[in-house]
Amino acid sequence: MDITIRRLKTEQEKKKAAELLKDSEPWITLRRTYDQCMETMHDPAKERFGVFSGREQIGVVVIDMNGWLKGYIQAVCIEKQWQGKGIGSKIMEFAETYIFRYAKNVFICYSSFNPRAGKLYDRLGYEKVGTLHDYIVEGHDEILMRKTIGPIAPAHCLFQADTLP
Repeated sequence: MDITIRRLKTEQEKKKAAELLKDSEPWITLRRTYDQCMETMHDPAKERFGVFSGREQIGVVVIDMNGWLKGYIQAVCIEKQWQGKGIGSKIMEFAETYIFRYAKNVFICYSSFNPRAGKLYDRLGYEKVGTLHDYIVEGHDEILMRKTIGPIAPAHCLFQADTLP
């Protein structure tokens, strides 16, 4: 199966990505609207990539390379008829390769009502680092996971309290 992942280039691709997000889990249960998804498509702090089979846009991945969770995969979405074909693993491999060029950690959350995503992330070597209870909507938790290639600061950069003036 020939899958291409590249930056979203056109407004039409961004609109398609927003539709994909809005019409899929976990975004349905988390009550994300089309307008909120379009905000993500135009947020300059986000990296947005489309997933294509030939010319057909079948998915999207959104990455945030800012802040304390630099390397956060904010969204992964694949059209329903393309799920279960290994494309999610290909998207994750792409996102990890991209993030590890600039950061030591990859972070991702999955919703408690989506254990299938958690199993994929477990299989790909992610570790659970915390649970955010009722974080987005009441009654559902977000589970934060991390994959690392090392700490963000080398040991020689850390200070000791007894060396402070």
